[in-house]
Amino acid sequence: MTDALPLGHPVYRAMPTTIFEKMSARARDTGAINLGQGFPEGPGPRDVLQAAADALLTRSSQYPPMPGLVELRTAVADHYARHQQLDLSPPEVIITSGATEALCATLLALVRPGDEVLMLAPLYDAYIPLVERAGGIPKVVTLTPPDWRLTRQALEAAITPRTRILLINNPVNPTGIVLRDEELALLADLCVAHDLIAICDEVWEETVYDGHPHRPLIGLPGMRNRTVKIGSAGKIFSVTGWKVGWMCAAPALATLLARAHQFLTFTTPPNLQWAVAAGLGWPDDWLAEQRATYQASRDRLAAGLAKAGYAVLPSAATWFLSIDLRASGIALDDMSFCDRIIDEAGVAAIPLSAFYPAAPATYLVRLCFAKTDATLDQAIERLALFRKALG
Repeated sequence: MTDALPLGHPVYRAMPTTIFEKMSARARDTGAINLGQGFPEGPGPRDVLQAAADALLTRSSQYPPMPGLVELRTAVADHYARHQQLDLSPPEVIITSGATEALCATLLALVRPGDEVLMLAPLYDAYIPLVERAGGIPKVVTLTPPDWRLTRQALEAAITPRTRILLINNPVNPTGIVLRDEELALLADLCVAHDLIAICDEVWEETVYDGHPHRPLIGLPGMRNRTVKIGSAGKIFSVTGWKVGWMCAAPALATLLARAHQFLTFTTPPNLQWAVAAGLGWPDDWLAEQRATYQASRDRLAAGLAKAGYAVLPSAATWFLSIDLRASGIALDDMSFCDRIIDEAGVAAIPLSAFYPAAPATYLVRLCFAKTDATLDQAIERLALFRKALG
């Protein structure tokens, strides 16, 4: 048996505490309103909570099957058939303990030492550490605000004979954009031309606003057998602490994914799986209502911040919007601004520079709007006073 790495090993020292945990800890310590870490303020839908409680008391609490309960695997496939016109079968769905575990399992299953993994920055902070732990080499294409456009020239310049995987997030955290149809078509074309596997982190697929549909890359021509689609019940049902996710892929890929998953968490609490399966079978109206609620919260925060003198970037998806400090006439970088508003305004936010591996934009700040009206109004009032004090 291999001895565990000692706590002082360089691999641990090289893994800093995430900016989300740092800012949330400071919010807890100071009593600041936490608009930094992305979680809703409410408990989640009552019916899905009740289903989880009932299953905990009346159904099995022992190990479910390693790939997940057949009820949930079937419910996920049916959900995507209804909402995204995908033809997944239950064996092509593997249930994981959250989407981050799905990302980890996918990368461990598919990345060979020395493989290059193409990513788009700004990006979710887990991507690069997970790629590197799998033995891969991150290749990052940096997008430019405020439009965050993909271009064929930039992507092709980053692809080499060693590039094997494309890892994308759509809808995109932290920018709040939804990839355009022509950009998805470009990505599909490049994947087919260069024989790339696409890993699609689509956890925000049900938080898309203003009538925009979510279009999964796996549904585009040539992508069905070369894509891993990752989803999250925590995001769909606003229960981020449940950590129930899944990865969907054609049988040849799904077999490899399951083998990696079995040596990570192995399985996921069965009562939560039964509850998510029940929730995914609800009439579709509840999703539209939830989406409308989040869109109203987005609009409330955006309007309040704009009235207070902040320049707000558009947000078409996720639970986040960003303010542009430079366009707001604020001569602070994003980290300094976030440090000061915790202490001086009592509000926590996230500097967007934390989502870049190099050469970051340092004038954008991300805020979470998945909060009650009362919390948003109080945060707006505090940030308005802070903006006024800056002059």
